[in-house]
Amino acid sequence: MMILSGDPPRSRVLSILLVVIIAALVVTPLVFPGAKAMNVATKICIFAALVASYDLLLGYTGSVSFAHTMFYGIGSYSIAIALYSMGPTWAAVATGIVIGLPLALLLALAIGLFSLRVEAIFFAMITLAVASAFLVLASQLSWLTGGEDGRSFQLPELLRPGTVLISKGVFGFELNGRVLTYYVIFAGSAAMILALLRVVNSPFGRVLQAIRENRFRAEALGFRTVFHLTYANCIAALVAASAGMLNALWLRYAGPDTSLSFAIMLDILLMVVIGGMGTIYGAIIGAAIFILAQNYLQALMGAASNAAADAGLPLLPGLLHPDRWLLWLCRGRCRTAIAAGTVASGPLAALARAAVYRQRLFLSDRRRGTVAKRRPQADLRSSPAAR
Repeated sequence: MMILSGDPPRSRVLSILLVVIIAALVVTPLVFPGAKAMNVATKICIFAALVASYDLLLGYTGSVSFAHTMFYGIGSYSIAIALYSMGPTWAAVATGIVIGLPLALLLALAIGLFSLRVEAIFFAMITLAVASAFLVLASQLSWLTGGEDGRSFQLPELLRPGTVLISKGVFGFELNGRVLTYYVIFAGSAAMILALLRVVNSPFGRVLQAIRENRFRAEALGFRTVFHLTYANCIAALVAASAGMLNALWLRYAGPDTSLSFAIMLDILLMVVIGGMGTIYGAIIGAAIFILAQNYLQALMGAASNAAADAGLPLLPGLLHPDRWLLWLCRGRCRTAIAAGTVASGPLAALARAAVYRQRLFLSDRRRGTVAKRRPQADLRSSPAAR
């Protein structure tokens, strides 16, 4: 239990579910070598670490930050710019890491010291403003970031798909550079999640929970709350930047849509709510459920709807129609969180209600056949919660 920092899953069902998810991620390249399965498994690994780092802020300190995608983008762009400028070498990868992680750390430190001394609502507003400014900056600095087109690059030869390390005739499967990259990402994500698990089960993590429950009482006991909150913000930023680096290595690309989009922040929030706030294990489950549903549930429900229609069953074809799956996953969880009071007020509640409103617009537009003409960003801005 030392590897889990003395905090194993507290129920047998949770333990079995985690074992199934981890085992599936381990064997995916060997059993399902297709591109889609590999992409889905990689995204689960990356977002599990990213969501766990955000849960350190939201679940353990009660701080709502909208700058998490900014740190994620810093990690992606640092690797992309280094490999694009210096060529596909390990020295370029090391340069991106050396530049990206300290930059994310310094920005998190500055944001924390200047905004965590006041109420949480001001911290959320400041992080939203900084993240928006960084997105505009990344889109405008075409000479550095590639602007809206982003930066594509090549990986070192060892990580390229054409590099065959073990031929298929030896063990029955082929180990190439793409599979090696996947296992590097899997190992990196697992290490970050275990490190966060150690943080939340340390005395420092207990202080964070005390601050979340009653900040005034924690200050009265002599704890420096600003220091602890800033330290947690820095740790979360480092993990988010590292996850962004892994994402860039897998995609061989970094751009505003894949690294800095507000939609990524919305996905992170939904994964935290699905998995449960205040639990690192919930980040793994939330990421797995959301990403699997995002990629496979629509097709499965479409097949079930068609089968029910062919069988002549009443009501079921409409209930299982694929246009409804994201509504159930997103709106149901957001409404549950709002009703339970976990996001009763503040910017987090506004974001959750905006997600509900956005899915209503999506379904109504699909029925009219005009969903392709509507921009999701405009839908979000026009929602009552966003205003």
